[in-house]
Amino acid sequence: MRVIFSGGGTGGHIYPALAVLERLKERNLLDDVLYIGTEKGLESRIIRQKQIPFEAIKLQGFKRSLSLDNLKTLKLFLQSTHRAKKILREFKPDVVVGTGGYVSSAVLFAATQLHIPTVINEQNSVAGITNRFLGHFVDRISIAFPEVATQFPKQKVILTGNPRAQQVAGIQPNQRLSDFKLKTTVPTLLIFGGSRGAERINSAFLAALSELNQKNYQVLFVSGQVHYAKIQTALQDKTVGSNIAVVPYISDMQTVLPDVAVILGRAGATSLAEITALGIPSILVPSPYVTNDHQTKNAQSLVTHQAAEMITEDQLTGATLLKVTDQLMTDPVRRQAMGEQARQLGVPDAADRLIKVMQDLIH
Repeated sequence: MRVIFSGGGTGGHIYPALAVLERLKERNLLDDVLYIGTEKGLESRIIRQKQIPFEAIKLQGFKRSLSLDNLKTLKLFLQSTHRAKKILREFKPDVVVGTGGYVSSAVLFAATQLHIPTVINEQNSVAGITNRFLGHFVDRISIAFPEVATQFPKQKVILTGNPRAQQVAGIQPNQRLSDFKLKTTVPTLLIFGGSRGAERINSAFLAALSELNQKNYQVLFVSGQVHYAKIQTALQDKTVGSNIAVVPYISDMQTVLPDVAVILGRAGATSLAEITALGIPSILVPSPYVTNDHQTKNAQSLVTHQAAEMITEDQLTGATLLKVTDQLMTDPVRRQAMGEQARQLGVPDAADRLIKVMQDLIH
């Protein structure tokens, strides 16, 4: 099939598209592909690095408050819709898939006007503004959290899961911890605030470090590139035990995840797809800086099913970090039970489910 993907701004909107694309190639179902994004978005770098054909359109998001910028946004939307129609007519896709971010609004809207089959994938438990808008026009809406179904026309919604889950579901433990000079036989806590890191999580780690040094478990702490220099300065007058590893970033994080016992981190859609696919117990610290506080709602979905613990950012200190992590890291029975609950929430064939939706639309 000939497929156009559109989504961008953040990795959470890009990686689900890449997961579906990878699976289409594995199943020999892909005849041709084109990715449409913006030059400013993360997608322009990631997609081009993977040598996937890429077209850029110029678009920006709406301001949530009254602003003259919204007049410019509307003008750009109309211009980008016209540009997208030209691209669509030239490429002649069988189906157009949107994975979120304002760039997909013009592309998917243009496709619906040209009567090309369309599907969007909503990865969060609260629908983004772009997907809420597109939900009125597209043919199908695939979702990762059952809770979000009520925010879309009922007859269009299909629960598929986040396609990213299928990319990691089969990864086995591979002793990656030795790369960080940690033991492969000792339970390990991964503290990870996302690709850019999270200042509050980093501060809590520093506050807890002296006691973490004394634990019978290990800690792999990923600070984020932008915070690493500050962390290194803060560590100059502290002792870092042999059971602690501090690194700025891990580019192939998915290969490390099967080797960790517990994850403490954010509650973004991609992270939760990976956690549930692998059945990893987690302590979630939702970012309060995202639209509609959707990370808190994502996290609550796992907490409700006893698949995770949650600490709000304003409650996170060195003391609360130690209390919650100790409860899990010293209780293997509880970790196993929580991991099983997480695995039950995962959708290991999510990419295949979304591909089935695409095939049904074409046929």
